[in-house]
Amino acid sequence: MTTVLIADDQPLQRFGFRMLLESQDDMTVLDEAANGTEAVRKAAELRPDVVLMDVRMPGLDGIEATRRITASGDRTRVLILTTFDLDEYAYAGLRAGASGFLVKDAQPEDLLSGIRAVASGDAVVAPALTRRLLDAYVHHLPADGSASSSMPSPPDPRLAALTGREREILTVIGKGWTNTEIAERLHLAESTVKTHVGRVLAKTGSRDRVQAVICAYETGLVQP
Repeated sequence: MTTVLIADDQPLQRFGFRMLLESQDDMTVLDEAANGTEAVRKAAELRPDVVLMDVRMPGLDGIEATRRITASGDRTRVLILTTFDLDEYAYAGLRAGASGFLVKDAQPEDLLSGIRAVASGDAVVAPALTRRLLDAYVHHLPADGSASSSMPSPPDPRLAALTGREREILTVIGKGWTNTEIAERLHLAESTVKTHVGRVLAKTGSRDRVQAVICAYETGLVQP
């Protein structure tokens, strides 16, 4: 049974999500939260498998709530909900530790499969879609000044432990390749690819594949 906490400031939206989720034999809604502060508190108390997190809420927003929930080190995973005109917030949510995002007008079956994917430890967003999102919004990230400095940037510590093959795998993950595509294009068995991906996630401290994509961008392996 997958347990879910719904965080959204719109009562009708929460009601709709609850009706949909509770129609499933393998899901149960533990509670609802109307703002980010409630979401953080109830996530700590109830320890749901998944928090369905709206971005724009009064007081503490969904981005900061996501950051606090994932920083707690608990097993709870966060699925960000956004609209097409708020993709930059979805990106910020992913950087805050969310395991993926969906748009609010997604089909019901997509939302259900997304929750199941997040609960099982997978990323919700297809890698290619994640790449397009990052391509569009990576330039909104605050500049750290390194680009304008004449001194070379120190190597990112997240890459230090990677072998040459693992660095190659992280690069193509960042480019949006699926495991099947990696296996075909690099002439590897898919089981070998899965092993490499698992090691890349562990060595870079990435919670899931979405976080690995972000790592590939932030370390400069992939350029927008």
